[in-house]
Amino acid sequence: MELIKKQIHMNQWKGTASTQITLDDDFIVPDTMDDMEQVMLHTGEVQVEQVKNQGDKVNVKGHLEFQVLYRREGGGLQTLGGNIPFEELINVPQLEDKDAVSLTWVLEDLNTDMIHSRKLGVQAIVTLQVRIEAVRETEAAADVKAEGDTGVSPEHPLAFAEGETSGLLRTPGTGSDPVPVETLKRRITAASMAVRGKDTYRIREEVGLTGGKPGIGRLLWRELKLRDVSVKPLDGRLHLDGELTVFVIYEAEDENMPVQWVEEIIPFSGDMEAEGAKEDLIPMITVRLAHREIEAKPDYDGEMRELEIDGVLELDIRLYEETDTELLSDVYSNSLELTPERREAVFDRILTRNVCRSRIAEKVKLPQAERILQICHNEGVIKLDEVEPGENCLKIEGVLEVTLLYLTSDDEAPVQAAMEQIPFKCSAEARGINEDSIYQLDAGLEQLSAVMMGGDMVEIKAVAALDFLVLQPVKEQVITGIASGPVDFNKLQELPGIAGYIVQSGDSLWSIAKKFHTTIGNIISANELADDQVKPGQRLLLVKEVARG
Repeated sequence: MELIKKQIHMNQWKGTASTQITLDDDFIVPDTMDDMEQVMLHTGEVQVEQVKNQGDKVNVKGHLEFQVLYRREGGGLQTLGGNIPFEELINVPQLEDKDAVSLTWVLEDLNTDMIHSRKLGVQAIVTLQVRIEAVRETEAAADVKAEGDTGVSPEHPLAFAEGETSGLLRTPGTGSDPVPVETLKRRITAASMAVRGKDTYRIREEVGLTGGKPGIGRLLWRELKLRDVSVKPLDGRLHLDGELTVFVIYEAEDENMPVQWVEEIIPFSGDMEAEGAKEDLIPMITVRLAHREIEAKPDYDGEMRELEIDGVLELDIRLYEETDTELLSDVYSNSLELTPERREAVFDRILTRNVCRSRIAEKVKLPQAERILQICHNEGVIKLDEVEPGENCLKIEGVLEVTLLYLTSDDEAPVQAAMEQIPFKCSAEARGINEDSIYQLDAGLEQLSAVMMGGDMVEIKAVAALDFLVLQPVKEQVITGIASGPVDFNKLQELPGIAGYIVQSGDSLWSIAKKFHTTIGNIISANELADDQVKPGQRLLLVKEVARG
């Protein structure tokens, strides 16, 4: 007797490990720049240069890029920028060189404080999280056949409970008569990573100033953000949609004019090649803005009235597929003693893939003594505080951190900024989730608006998009071999030739047939059953079958 085996490609989520690092450095204002009077705005981005496995640790190397907009002594605005390098070793127990490692990071906090007019202190807290996936190959029995046999032909193919099937397989024996073998099969559904990789997508656009805006003399502040991004797999490619939000503060060519600003939304849509991508694959793709550049350039008339936008998106691509594989679940023969050899296989199933949208609305009071004339700009980021499984849901708590830039009636300091934090809670539906489930969650903003309500009150509205994938680890026993020997006739003689049996809870025709040394086909025939379904309390007539090898 020979086993027909299948190679099962399994994707196993091994877990996560995270660490929090504190960055702290002081920066001197260059001699070419004016003294600081007040820090207005700040922004920071984490840039990761290297993620490398080193034994049971992951080495992460990168830097924090920051810039601040400050008011000069005597009036006017200037921008100061710099970076703080970091290198961190993250302990990951049971890490192997061949494991796939992905890294996410969150800038939890950023503070920029004036030490004095020529020195700036920068402090930041960054959370680094690595996620480890292992690709496993295991061999499991799918069927049985005799040596030299070209195949098997099932008799009485029956639908069985819980996705299992039963069939009588006859394989030639050593003599002239065939040896009947009963097999029970089941289907398992396993998630495997069909496509894994990184790629980039470039966006280049030009934005012209409106007719009422003066020409650009000098750019003071440049901000390029990503919003409302979606990536869908298609056959052989990925389709991207989203928006770039552009915000620029500049000095006009005419020095007597006040500071100007430009705010634009640039929608983008396009395709990029992705080998192995298919429309039916399940995506979990994170997108970040890896490079951003905004430069002033002359228009056709030679006037500085255009902005050249250059953004590079970095995609961390993971496309999963679910495969159904039919495996041998059990086997017995009425003419041989068959003992299956089993081992444990561990893999992941995709429990749910969803996007939860949470609406956020809040009225806030700005800390401003002077009258607020106009909101110039708003920018926000979603920060998650706590994520945990609930009953058929993922419970999420976080804050929307909003930065507002606005004009006031104060002639000496007409431009002011404020930061507000708005807490939110939501429950994302995830049926079947439990403490053993593993989830991946990416949070982003789809919409954000800030509207003056009168006086110093502002109404902030936003939609947070929480994109998540939940995997369920599963342990399955698979058959890897079968030992055979002669039937134990002493044990066989203890069984009655004909017996009446009342079906018990948990019984199936398979378990009854195996226990009483008969076959599913014989039970159906002897009891004139319409199908293979039985229920507790049902009475059956069982006839022992003694086959000769």
